[in-house]
Amino acid sequence: MNGVGIDLPIIWAVIILFGVMMYVVMDGFDLGIGLLFPFFASKDDRDVMMNTVAPVWDGNETWLVLGGAGLLAAFPMAYAVVLSAFYLPLILMLIGLIFRGVAFEFRFKASDETRRWWDWAFIGGSAVATFFQGVTLGGFIEGVPVHDGRYAGGALDWFSAFSLFTGCGLLATYALLGSTWLIMKTEGPLLLRMRQLARTLAWLLLLFIAAISLWTPLAHERVAERWFSWPNLAWFMPVPLLVAWAMWRLSKSLSGRNDAAPFVYTLVLVFLGYTGLGISLWPYIVPPSLTIHDAAGPPQSLGFALVGALLIIPLILMYTAWGYWVFRGKVRRGEAYH
Repeated sequence: MNGVGIDLPIIWAVIILFGVMMYVVMDGFDLGIGLLFPFFASKDDRDVMMNTVAPVWDGNETWLVLGGAGLLAAFPMAYAVVLSAFYLPLILMLIGLIFRGVAFEFRFKASDETRRWWDWAFIGGSAVATFFQGVTLGGFIEGVPVHDGRYAGGALDWFSAFSLFTGCGLLATYALLGSTWLIMKTEGPLLLRMRQLARTLAWLLLLFIAAISLWTPLAHERVAERWFSWPNLAWFMPVPLLVAWAMWRLSKSLSGRNDAAPFVYTLVLVFLGYTGLGISLWPYIVPPSLTIHDAAGPPQSLGFALVGALLIIPLILMYTAWGYWVFRGKVRRGEAYH
């Protein structure tokens, strides 16, 4: 905290959390489309699915860069520890994103004979990137051993039953985001098929949320203390109640006529899950030992970097909103951005 009473580490923590949340939402439905590809063999259906995000998909990854750069600028100790602990899954995630991105562009230029290879590259890249994002999250929740400000664990400490389970949970999350996005952006038989898939995926996601919500406090006393001690229990009880409400509204909206409603309620579910994660981990930026203030850089560095962040984040928000506004509405067969 500096002399004028501004808690710069907390401000930077909020900025990074915001950036990561924006990435999860925006690249989540992009990756989700790749996860849904195996359910649709028709070239026309796949073309429509890809064209719903073709104008905006690469801009969505700006938020991942913002989160990573913010972590390096504001919390260099945490950055070093996290990259050392999760080097392998993060590299595999990036490889998946590269394959997904290359396949996205080359698929539209490919011949009929080679297109199927790019389809599988798109599916595989999306699945690998999503799964290892979830694995990294699971390993992070379980905790990272730190000694004297450095990572003190092994190369495979992230590999566990819980991290593999969270990887599968994120696959379900992104697939649901993708299906509800396509409900909003498509029409006809493709839309009806997406509604059917979304019903199954919604209940699957709820099972993952319930399992992780029980598994985490049972395995980690600090998380149980945070959620179930008094008066925290009273303050945090609205979160699971809101999850139940959002799930009920999502189920109803999948039978309604408002094609945007399922996507909105899925976003609410994702936000509530993200909120629950924040409650469980706060105030640690690297659980269970490094708090936000422990890992923060010098106040001068935080202040200097904050000026740049406050200039660039509104610009990112403006061009992102403008891009989605320009390409709003349904995408039909025969219409193409490429």
